[in-house]
Amino acid sequence: MRAIIPVAGLGTRLKPHTHSVPKVLLNVGGKPMLGHILDKLVEEGVEKATFIIGHLGNKIESFVRNEYPQISSDFVVQKEMLGLGHAIYTSIPTFDENELFIILGDTIFDVDLKKLFSSEHTSLGVKHVDDPRRFGVAVTDNKFITKLVEKPQHPVSKLALVGLYYIKNPDLLKSCLEEIINNDIMTRGEYQLTDALQLMIERDEEVTTFDVEGWYDCGKPETLLETNKFLLTQKGSNRELNNCVVDHPVYISDEAVVENCVIGPFTTIAEGCVVRNSIIRNSIISSNAHVEKSMLENSIIGSSAVIKGSFQKLNAGDSSEIEFY
Repeated sequence: MRAIIPVAGLGTRLKPHTHSVPKVLLNVGGKPMLGHILDKLVEEGVEKATFIIGHLGNKIESFVRNEYPQISSDFVVQKEMLGLGHAIYTSIPTFDENELFIILGDTIFDVDLKKLFSSEHTSLGVKHVDDPRRFGVAVTDNKFITKLVEKPQHPVSKLALVGLYYIKNPDLLKSCLEEIINNDIMTRGEYQLTDALQLMIERDEEVTTFDVEGWYDCGKPETLLETNKFLLTQKGSNRELNNCVVDHPVYISDEAVVENCVIGPFTTIAEGCVVRNSIIRNSIISSNAHVEKSMLENSIIGSSAVIKGSFQKLNAGDSSEIEFY
């Protein structure tokens, strides 16, 4: 089994944080979002992974090699942002005869991978959505997928593809990706993985779906906070603090200093933080940030930021320094 993980995106909707940190390394629920994905893969025995990198890719490579040396990792550079199909195409030199599991690097998921990896068929993760126009969707005959459509403006299905793809036949995927690239087959100005998968279906690959109810997108500040909330509900920390009130679930690093505060619920305080005389709820305080005499809610504070003042809602990037009087 080889995991293919595209992580080349610029993360524009999470600026200013992604000016200096790749989106997939932003802290959520006590560790970088990519760390949650890799933990789950390691737990299921996945030993090989290909990371498709671009913006600040050296930081992603450093994180993976230092924190997950048990994974045999390859890194390929997507030099142009030409779509998910193009991203997977760049990883073809790392394919082998084994199955592939493609997962978007900014997606936290709750799926029984052991059951998925025992499937006899290529299988795509889907979730029922009310408005499928932002997604690729799957049309089925109640057993197999008959058609895939990328971002349909006139909905033909409400089964949205959520960025999890189990591929039993990597050679066929390779052939179909090469066909859409070589013949310049684009949808909405990009090379789509959906189009390559549709070609696989047309070449008689039997493709099923699997339900993904636990699916959390980390692409925007509000969804990042929702994902943080979910992860803390699943696994927060129980650190005891003197002179503080803690409303669980929270994550407070053992390497953070927290004094005279009300923390939580749904708050992450990362390593190296100093938080004093503050009230913080439903927020993420990233590594080495300093927060003092502040009331924060629904906020994301970047690494090494300094916040002093009063109740606010903030989206402060790394190394910011903000004071309220």
